[in-house]
Amino acid sequence: MREQVIQMVEEEKIIAIVRGIDAEKCMKVADALYEGGIRLMEITFDQKNPDSFPVTANAIAEIGAKYQGRMLVGAGTVTTPELVELAAKAGAKYIISPDVNVEVIRRTRELGLVSMPGAMTPSEVMTAHNAGADYVKLFPAGELGTSYVKAIRAPISHVKLLAVGGINEKNVADYMAAGMCGAGVGGNLANKKWIEAGEFHKITETARELLAAAKSVK
Repeated sequence: MREQVIQMVEEEKIIAIVRGIDAEKCMKVADALYEGGIRLMEITFDQKNPDSFPVTANAIAEIGAKYQGRMLVGAGTVTTPELVELAAKAGAKYIISPDVNVEVIRRTRELGLVSMPGAMTPSEVMTAHNAGADYVKLFPAGELGTSYVKAIRAPISHVKLLAVGGINEKNVADYMAAGMCGAGVGGNLANKKWIEAGEFHKITETARELLAAAKSVK
């Protein structure tokens, strides 16, 4: 499964980040994303509300069961080894974190999942890589800009980086051209206003535009 996830990231480029969406609406979001061509979906844990962790895990399990290998679901904002274990039991295929937590990375790899911790500085990127991360999420990429990406990539070209934070259909190609392997896109794709208004077709349309832009860079 690790190899399948890695291959899909390399091919598909875009991970849709679903954050702060009611569990019952997650399936509708998943359907809209899938229709738009998205094959990687991250559902995040709400750290302000630990009581919601089991509900999030259940959403991961339900979407994973429906799409069984056609769309791979991962867990986001995973900050402890215990959350890694909860996500793994729910069927998450990859673990995404906002920070570099070596214990989280190690537990992720021990359970056979793909590790994607978040980092900003060269030291953080290398710490994550040396701990066993498969990809390092450069965050907040949109604020840092492509010039920062290029500067990071110069000495650290052997680490696979994902652009997350402020990425959209208009700038994603620039980040791919700067050397990123892929990108995570949250509010610019799984837009809360669209979801609340039931405008799931806008998610589908934006997904198509994002994928086309990301894959236009060879």
